[in-house]
Amino acid sequence: MKTLGIIGGVGPESTVDYYRLIIALYRDREPDGSYPQILINSIDMKKMLSLVEVNALPELADYLAREVEKLARAGADFGLLASNTPHIVFDEVRRQSSIPLLSIVEATCEEAKAQRLGNLGLFGSRFTMQGRFFPDVFSREGITLVVPTPDEQHYIHEKYMGELVKGVFLPETRAGLLAIADRLKQQEGIQGVILGGTELPLILRNVPDRSMLFLDTTQIHVKAAVEQMLS
Repeated sequence: MKTLGIIGGVGPESTVDYYRLIIALYRDREPDGSYPQILINSIDMKKMLSLVEVNALPELADYLAREVEKLARAGADFGLLASNTPHIVFDEVRRQSSIPLLSIVEATCEEAKAQRLGNLGLFGSRFTMQGRFFPDVFSREGITLVVPTPDEQHYIHEKYMGELVKGVFLPETRAGLLAIADRLKQQEGIQGVILGGTELPLILRNVPDRSMLFLDTTQIHVKAAVEQMLS
């Protein structure tokens, strides 16, 4: 069995979700009572976001690469970044890494292809919705991504950073997010929404009686990780 290394803490709530989901899926795949080997490096979210805010992308890539190397030295066979936003520099971090890294964007794109989806909305932090790292990957597969309006992006970003990453999940925020998803479906014809922030599934994962498809990037990433652990 391979040892997984996780760059977590960005934020803590979704890192806990990753850990729980990996344990559950692994035990479902390996019903012999064993548990997976996981190393978690919980980094400083404030430091990471401050670098993103000022567009210091080379510094961000170097910072994340150094943190990945800590996992490698601790014995990780492969790794992942348990967050969408730092994938803004994923290609450079992967280039510097001495261990293989699993991309949340590439894994989600593969899932969208498998479901034959061609037009999807994208929710996430402002950096994710305005960045190129999702569209660049999805466009190569002929998949169109639609982002919310600037006002909607501001709403999502503020709720994401001000509530979700702090573990605050309010019914009115869930309703606001669902209203944006419904508008995109009605006006833009999207087939589903990519939850491109790993805290978003924590508020939208178990919405009952919805016709909207949500691509849960956390669960998709976890599935890819467990498959790699057992490969």
